[in-house]
Amino acid sequence: QVQLVESGGGLVQAGGSLRLACAASGRTFSDYAMGWFRQAPGKEREFVVAIRWNGGSTYYADSVKGRFTISRDNAKNTVLLQMNSLKPEDTAVYYCAAGRRYGYSWPKDYDYWGQGTQVTVSS
Repeated sequence: QVQLVESGGGLVQAGGSLRLACAASGRTFSDYAMGWFRQAPGKEREFVVAIRWNGGSTYYADSVKGRFTISRDNAKNTVLLQMNSLKPEDTAVYYCAAGRRYGYSWPKDYDYWGQGTQVTVSS
């Protein structure tokens, strides 16, 4: 089992920045690829970004490329999501996820999920 706890969400004006953190506990954190997904009201959960177990590869949704940056610290069992130039359409609950499959962009690729943290971007 892997337990994931997100933090760092909040309310920010358009153009602002937030940094989300996901703290992991349980099984060996470095065995897992980590992803961030988000879900807005009335919409399906969508892929945002993922990072391989060693941080060697990262993958971004087109909608966040150039604005969001994912990183991980395996020594601290933490993954960070730096979000810059935020837009109202980034408003959603953001979820951290851990998985060991080759795929990374679908919820089914992940085995463990956090409870989510709300990000609200005002215009």
